[in-house]
Amino acid sequence: MDEEISLDVCGLQPPEPMERVLEALSQLPQGQRLRMLIDREPRPLYRILDNNGYRYSTHERPDYLYEILIWQKT
Repeated sequence: MDEEISLDVCGLQPPEPMERVLEALSQLPQGQRLRMLIDREPRPLYRILDNNGYRYSTHERPDYLYEILIWQKT
C-alpha cells in the first residue's frame, strides 16, 4: 500500500519551496508519494521531476492553492 508524505511550503519565498521539495524527494522511500501544498504553480519543478524519474499530478484547489502529488516512475 502506498503511503504519502505531506509537505506544506505555502508562504515561503523562492527558492525555499524548491529546496524543500527536492530534499524531501531525496529521502522519499521507494513506493511512497509526496503530496506538496504550495500557493503558486511550481512550473520549474515539473522539468526537474521529468528529468529525474518522477511522475506528478497537479490539482488547483478552490482556495487557489496547488496540490502536487509526486511519485517515482516504475
